[in-house]
Amino acid sequence: NARVCEGCGDCGVASNCLSLTPLETDYGRKRAIDQSSCNKDFSCVKGFCPSFVSVHGGKPRRIKAGADADALLAALPEPPALPALDRPWNILVTGVGGTGVVTIGALIGMAAHLEGKGVTVLDQTGLAQKGGAVLSHVRIAAAPSAIHAARIPSGEADLILGCDLVVAAGPEALDRAQAGRTRAFVNVHESPIGAFTRDPDLVFPLGGLEAALAQAIGRDALDVFAGQRLATALMGDSIATNPFMLGYAWQKGAVPVSRAALERAIALNDVAVAANLRAFAFGRLAAIDMAALERLARPAEAPPPPPAGLADLVARRRADLVAYQDEAYARRFEALLRRVEAVEQACRPGETALTEAVARSAYKLMAYKDEYEVARLYSAPEFREALAAQFDGWRRLEFHLAPPLLATRDPVTGHPRKRGFGPWMLPVFALLARLRRLRGTWFDPFGHTAERRMERRLIDDYERLIDELCAALTPANHALALKLARIPERIRGFGHVKQAQLETARAEEAKLLQRFRRQDPQPHAAAAE
Repeated sequence: NARVCEGCGDCGVASNCLSLTPLETDYGRKRAIDQSSCNKDFSCVKGFCPSFVSVHGGKPRRIKAGADADALLAALPEPPALPALDRPWNILVTGVGGTGVVTIGALIGMAAHLEGKGVTVLDQTGLAQKGGAVLSHVRIAAAPSAIHAARIPSGEADLILGCDLVVAAGPEALDRAQAGRTRAFVNVHESPIGAFTRDPDLVFPLGGLEAALAQAIGRDALDVFAGQRLATALMGDSIATNPFMLGYAWQKGAVPVSRAALERAIALNDVAVAANLRAFAFGRLAAIDMAALERLARPAEAPPPPPAGLADLVARRRADLVAYQDEAYARRFEALLRRVEAVEQACRPGETALTEAVARSAYKLMAYKDEYEVARLYSAPEFREALAAQFDGWRRLEFHLAPPLLATRDPVTGHPRKRGFGPWMLPVFALLARLRRLRGTWFDPFGHTAERRMERRLIDDYERLIDELCAALTPANHALALKLARIPERIRGFGHVKQAQLETARAEEAKLLQRFRRQDPQPHAAAAE
């Protein structure tokens, strides 16, 4: 029973979940649930979020590559040569807990054992059961007597099999690397770490990590690719990533055991044997013909590209606001941006950073997710299309909501308690979506709550703030104005979660606005006009 998160990324219980992954969108960073690594305790249902759905009976969808894939996999050649074991061959498998790093080390070790080779496997898991760094030291030699320690010595790794870039470029792995000796095959996917659950804005320095690894071993010795994206698309489960990575490394001639021994080890492990063998084969194909594998893994419909400049950004947001409310509401948004753009161009010709920031922040405030918007999104065909793209079939849908007129209070926290509603809510959503023109009027049954009044007031307050910034904008305070314009991006969540975020944002805004006003700049000529 999968849970689908499509909301703000700050539900109030996210710090308890290590199945959250960053999801970069045109509307900012969100957080999604990795269905493959979810521990199924479902504590996330308690989070205060109206965009949460349980898909009962659904299975993560995988791309059915079919006969084309079978033909490509059947024709895979053997690697030119495997490493000679005139000395111990050292493989460092890196990744995060809960993804099968230890299993990959065990499979390689078992394959070596089946061939009568000497082998040791040392797993470093520390306190990390899930989400923390895990390293598996695998040493293979022609005979056991050639191995004198289980841990790979400093600078003596022959292969770094990086199932996660963050760990592969960490100090433990880099210490074992050496230019001229070490090769590295690394999955570039941003695997979630513990800190991300507490800080949704945590930036993964992928470029810096890749550069550090390239500096340690040389750019030519490093292969970085989207292993998890490819494996998940083809197999429907991100747990297939690590056998995919193993197949890639073996086909590149970096694992000194035979294919027959590895496949026998997978069979002896007796867990998802057919899936692991196929993932291993897909990894081999990636090593030979990445373009062919990309064609197999390409979804039928790619997500829309990011906005191509300010005009495209404004046009998209404007269209969204027409769908959200009506044409007049979109014109209000457009008029605000015209004022900002005129002042910014007079102040700093050719620059659009402030106008773009206002476009994103004003849209975020104006498109607040109330009852009508939740209903519109659930009744839109895109919702069903998104479910169909992610899951193969389901028995029923369950929506987790806390309707303001029906929700009870939690006796411990005092916050509204969510309830589950069945698929019979879909026609209710369709009806409610058609009533969105009542939003903000006296006939709006939801608009008189304190939360809805606060959300409308935030829009008015932001417009006044932007007018003040425009009236005093100069080249010297442009950067400070930009920070002020971006404050709404920090306001996430719903209900009590949003209220807490708002208080923090207001405190930051007050400090920045005080600095802006202290500069006492002269009003710009364009603003004065």
